[in-house]
Amino acid sequence: MTYGQVSELAYADLRPDQLQARIEAAPVAYVPWGALEWHSVHLPVGLDGLLAECIAERAVRRTGGLVLPVMYLPITALPHRFSVSFRASTVRAVLDDLLAELARIGFKVVVLLSGHYAQGHDLVLMDAAEAAMTAHTIQVLAAPPMALVDSSYLDHAGRWETAQLLATHPRLVDQRRLVQALQSYAAGHVADLGILGELPTEATAASGEIAIEHAVNAIAGWVQQLLQSSDPQPLREFYARRRSEYQPFVERYFQGSYEDAAAAWWHDRLKRD
Repeated sequence: MTYGQVSELAYADLRPDQLQARIEAAPVAYVPWGALEWHSVHLPVGLDGLLAECIAERAVRRTGGLVLPVMYLPITALPHRFSVSFRASTVRAVLDDLLAELARIGFKVVVLLSGHYAQGHDLVLMDAAEAAMTAHTIQVLAAPPMALVDSSYLDHAGRWETAQLLATHPRLVDQRRLVQALQSYAAGHVADLGILGELPTEATAASGEIAIEHAVNAIAGWVQQLLQSSDPQPLREFYARRRSEYQPFVERYFQGSYEDAAAAWWHDRLKRD
């Protein structure tokens, strides 16, 4: 979008009469959730929000509704000088207030698309989503877009995040810097570069575009289902499955603080790699 251009999909760009018309046509709010976080040497720190916003904009064109501004409020960003993290209690309070306000405005479905998917962050988003569904007449789908497609796509600064940014913001990716950095690290120690998952040297814009399209299709399917039925059971079953995937992390590391749990997990990850 160029400077001064107005988007009919953006909540922040519209007048009250325009907002009313959009909500009456499709009472769906998309909330892209990102992080300012270290993503190795070849990717920008705002990657999570950039991708979440792009996917939200594509999905809203399929389903109708509105896209809110990106929320850069991560729990447990990877430790680095340029990473910005917030306390879990802060993020939960913001989520509770935001979801209550969106329900008051008249949205029936909220899609929290989190480009940032650290364990504690993801669990807090799910907690807030389920609490809002209990407290308000609203359906809340909270998930990383790629969690709706295939968990193998959930990496960090690896093949799939790099591929998606190559598809959406190619000028922000510096593959030459990546190659130079990899030459300095022995195989199996790329976690020191903040890379988790397959090597980003395998990333292509074409594969990133395919992954994004799969995510948009999955999101649109969920939204259509949620608009047709107010039954929260499918969402609660989805959250139960996702919580079970995090259970080994919780049992091993969580002792009352997601911040401490993430620090211990990262310490172990660096030792293991």
